[in-house]
Amino acid sequence: MKTIFAEINQFRGSHYDYGYMQGEQLKDSYILKNRERQWKVRRPLFQIDVEEAKQVYQKFAPQIWDEFRGLKDALGWSWQKVLFEFGGYRLKIQKSGCSIMIGKDYFVRNYDYHPKTYDGILNLYKPSDAGYATIGVSQRITGRCDGMNEKGLVLGYTFINRKRPGNGFVCNMIARIVLEQCADTKEAVELLKAIPHRGSFSYILYDGKQEPMVVEASPRGVECRKGYTCTNHFDLQLKENRHYLKDSIKRRDLMETNYSKGLNGEEAYHLLNDTDKGLFSDLYKNWAGTIHTSLYFPEQLEVWFALGGDQKPAVFDFSGWLEGIDTAIDRVEGEVNTEIPFLNFEKADWFSNK
Repeated sequence: MKTIFAEINQFRGSHYDYGYMQGEQLKDSYILKNRERQWKVRRPLFQIDVEEAKQVYQKFAPQIWDEFRGLKDALGWSWQKVLFEFGGYRLKIQKSGCSIMIGKDYFVRNYDYHPKTYDGILNLYKPSDAGYATIGVSQRITGRCDGMNEKGLVLGYTFINRKRPGNGFVCNMIARIVLEQCADTKEAVELLKAIPHRGSFSYILYDGKQEPMVVEASPRGVECRKGYTCTNHFDLQLKENRHYLKDSIKRRDLMETNYSKGLNGEEAYHLLNDTDKGLFSDLYKNWAGTIHTSLYFPEQLEVWFALGGDQKPAVFDFSGWLEGIDTAIDRVEGEVNTEIPFLNFEKADWFSNK
């Protein structure tokens, strides 16, 4: 078993200052050193056009462009390098798992992916210039793999396929933009229909008031359905699905069976986080091992967060944080059953599975 951790970042201020702060933290970090090693092995299947990226961000999320500018100034990098690492526009995505279930007053998800990609950062950010305050888990620093905003809108996504990517934003940046700019599920659906998508993902939305919505998004179309569970296949855009769906359907059916029992938030958390319930995964070498479990209560603005399985979660009072009360938690620790290095705290490259 390996002990892992995630840092808690708290920041209130402009997007430029937020980006500069993150850049200062990243200097000489394992995250940057490991990514430099990774690109020596992995060939990027995308290109960066700075002017095109700028125009797209000015249309959909101009404040995040200011965050990139802060990162650029702090790190002393070119625009090309900043957008290559953190831009979230036209980037290759690997396969992954992930399971999401929504109950009467909660949203719970397992984030299943590869250790060498994990930032290990939970962000609490309240912008002073534009956008809603958010709490969420970092993906490629500027993006979010799941999160909640001050209005109680919660979003998580699940991977569908890598077929025929298009020009557009990647999943983690889309999540960040939606959480900062949308007050509820209705606004989020409208934005997800308008924004260009690089890959095929399901975006699951819940605001505590309207029924949960699953947005099936690909470069070729966006369709919506109401739903309380989601794994790694589309129900509407069937042609977008991978051929092998057995595991995805198995996890969905297991959640739906338990959903019918009317689980409360704590019970749902244990369904996903306990290693003997059938949803937690240790397939880290296959890009599908459970790294964290997050539970969001949109009405109370409370978040539970845990790393690894069979864990007691750390609890964050986001409502109190919005009032200026900092969380006393500065790090969350957990254990996972893998020897694969983690991006955020040890040497990791792609020359081997170790």
